[in-house]
Amino acid sequence: MTLPLNVRRLGRVPYETSWQAMSAFTDNRTDDTVDELWLLEHDPVFTLGQAGLEEHVLFAGDIPVVRVDRGGQVTYHGPGQIVAYPMINLRRVGVGVRELVCKIEQAIIDTLGDWNIGAARREGAPGVYTADAKVAALGLRVRRGCSFHGLAFNINMDLEPFHRINPCGYKGLEVTQMVDLGGPSRLSDVEDVLVQEFCKQFGFHAVESAPIIPELPARVAV
Repeated sequence: MTLPLNVRRLGRVPYETSWQAMSAFTDNRTDDTVDELWLLEHDPVFTLGQAGLEEHVLFAGDIPVVRVDRGGQVTYHGPGQIVAYPMINLRRVGVGVRELVCKIEQAIIDTLGDWNIGAARREGAPGVYTADAKVAALGLRVRRGCSFHGLAFNINMDLEPFHRINPCGYKGLEVTQMVDLGGPSRLSDVEDVLVQEFCKQFGFHAVESAPIIPELPARVAV
């Protein structure tokens, strides 16, 4: 018996819009709320995690820097990158935070494997790597037992902005993307496989849902 997962393919969404929406979704969800996976792209933006050091932003230039409430250091989002936000009730799917990270990484590794691209995780450095280059980054938050924020998977994008930062806080870390590894250039092709592999890891079945950020009830003051 698998659990339903509402999958929303949202297209291009401003970073702060999606951040506010997934935070509100997490705050207002109940034990009966169906888990969701949002797939989207962002306009160019650097995001810096809660404990992120500003020194890892070497030269932002014309790209805004937004400090957010996820874990991790600095990363870049831009067109041609799949950003996926899994909003999962961890107790319901029976995983802890460490297993959550491992399962998301494995879903990405298995997606790359669909195009015969070898990839692996690194102990102490969340994300997915091919040889010595990073192809996907993770930055998560868990609140009230539920996850939000998520992963950034480089598919077919301008990688130049990664040279303006120490990616994920690592000086000189090389960054790559699927199209340069012999993979497809269309994000939708990769999204389809990523959703399948994600569902396999967590015991979900995908329910394709409206490509809009769901309306949320007003937050109750406490």
